Amino acid sequence: MKNVVLGILAIILGLIVLAFPLAGLVAASVLTGFVVLMIAVWLLIVGGSQMEVSKSAGIMNVILGIIVLIVGIGLIFNPAIFAFLAGFLLYLAGIFLIIAGIISLLSRNDFKNATWAGILGIILGILYIILGTLAFDPIYLGALIGIWLILSGIFALLE
Repeated sequence: MKNVVLGILAIILGLIVLAFPLAGLVAASVLTGFVVLMIAVWLLIVGGSQMEVSKSAGIMNVILGIIVLIVGIGLIFNPAIFAFLAGFLLYLAGIFLIIAGIISLLSRNDFKNATWAGILGIILGILYIILGTLAFDPIYLGALIGIWLILSGIFALLE
């Protein structure tokens, strides 16, 4: 029953985000920003408490906490940062998948489906790079978020 309710809510939310992709992007950016801010606060607290045990670890956590705090504030007040980070991370994942696919194709291992795994890695890597290109545009990123919500809702209903 819980999956049915969550699935229906995800589909409805996905349709709303598809209708208003920029609003969906802003909501995702703000939500992500608040989560990142919570991580920053946690890092600052851990860093402050570590100062007595290990000054260098405490200082590193405080510095990391300040950097994460700045990123979190940026995500809340500037959704373009969210679009940039999403696109960049998709590019990076695509590059890693292509490299892993090539390594799988070139390596001589006993894995029965190594060739297919390599081909799939390269295809997925190219797809991730294409999605990364789309994610740099806030409207496309909002649409991708909407599509993801709809697909998640459908899979929740099928469970």
